[in-house]
Amino acid sequence: MDKVVATALEAVADVPDGASLAVGGFGLSGVPNVLIQAVYERGVSGLGVVSNNCGAMESGLAVLLAAGRIARVTGSYIGANKEFARQYLAGELEVELIPQGTLAERLRAGGAGIPAFYTPAGVGTQVAEGGLPWRYDGSGGVALASPAKEVREFDGVEYVLERGIRTDFALVRAARGDRHGNLVFNKSARNFNPLAAMAGRVTVAEVEELVEPGAIDPDAVQLPGVFVQRVIALTPEQAADKKIEQRTVSS
Repeated sequence: MDKVVATALEAVADVPDGASLAVGGFGLSGVPNVLIQAVYERGVSGLGVVSNNCGAMESGLAVLLAAGRIARVTGSYIGANKEFARQYLAGELEVELIPQGTLAERLRAGGAGIPAFYTPAGVGTQVAEGGLPWRYDGSGGVALASPAKEVREFDGVEYVLERGIRTDFALVRAARGDRHGNLVFNKSARNFNPLAAMAGRVTVAEVEELVEPGAIDPDAVQLPGVFVQRVIALTPEQAADKKIEQRTVSS
């Protein structure tokens, strides 16, 4: 039952080239930076990443992206990541952009054993009708486009069929975790982390505070340990290293 692994490198030692990774985080909040760095240091490439976005400010998944280690991204937000946009438009990166709520539910459904579900999000658009550019040819043309999806009517409303997502591995970050893998997240840093953890066949969690089993009230557990296979405890310095993407101040 003790799922604690000594180091991040040991925790991701079996991630191979071409693996699919579900990665938690939103912007720079709740991003498993230490595990991502360990994947980078192992030198694996050709990765298929499922994450809301692909890092920012040379942090998070941007580390793998800049090194050319990512082959495909399933996500919702490119944002201000100029290298992401450059690789996508140059035909170096395959990108499946989907509605944010659909991404969340596809991850949750995959983790819950639900192969597919119907949603109204995307009906009447290229999300359902197909034709979204997944890969460009580097000259402004589309080398690979999204296929059309099944649309079905329920009670007079049209819905599009979306597939649940399962990945080989998942990398997540939590505020607290015990040796059995039960996790608690801190406010908005929770974001996509529980959903990504559910979707991974092997889920690795980096925790800012490691506690003994029983220290977390069962009612406070936000992700049960059944979804987590490995846990690494961050050092105080690693836990405190939290960047701010857009600093604002009040008047």
